Amino acid sequence: MKKHIITIAGRPGSGKSTTARSVASKLEYEHFSSGDLFRALAKERGTDVLGANLNAENNAEIDHLVDARLRDIGDTKSDMVVDSRTAWHWMPASFKVFLDLDLEIAAHRIINVLAERKDLNEEISKDPKEYAAVLKRRLDSENHRYHNLYKIDPGKMSNYDLVVDTSNNNLAQVVDLILKSYKQWLQP
Repeated sequence: MKKHIITIAGRPGSGKSTTARSVASKLEYEHFSSGDLFRALAKERGTDVLGANLNAENNAEIDHLVDARLRDIGDTKSDMVVDSRTAWHWMPASFKVFLDLDLEIAAHRIINVLAERKDLNEEISKDPKEYAAVLKRRLDSENHRYHNLYKIDPGKMSNYDLVVDTSNNNLAQVVDLILKSYKQWLQP
């Protein structure tokens, strides 16, 4: 049975959170970001996202906390948009979206966002090539963890109902494409 939940996964910098917030707003759905929860849990433990990812390869505590929250949302909620690398797995009855993006383009985007937003305190390299390498390590670490923990591959496109390359589409186009595809998916 299809649920009124959209899960949005994707590469770092692809616009998961921004897209999810916009889609949720248009549909008047609630929004949840597992990345925000993961970052908050990492900060509580005195580390950054990459450090938490690398540590999580040996200690799955943060993953288990985030995944428990995702399972709870999938079991108890409706009218939700969730941005998460693994929500598609925990919410199989959701409309599953993947946002794709080249890591060097992603690095440029993230560097620009952090330069504009002083409230975000992540310290990263200002060199896009160098930061793209960091993003690749983070992605590899996450994929390794998810394979070891759950035998899943978030980068496998067949996991998703819709795949969108966000380098070729602006936010409004991505949101419109998701909304149109979601409405079609909901049809009996």
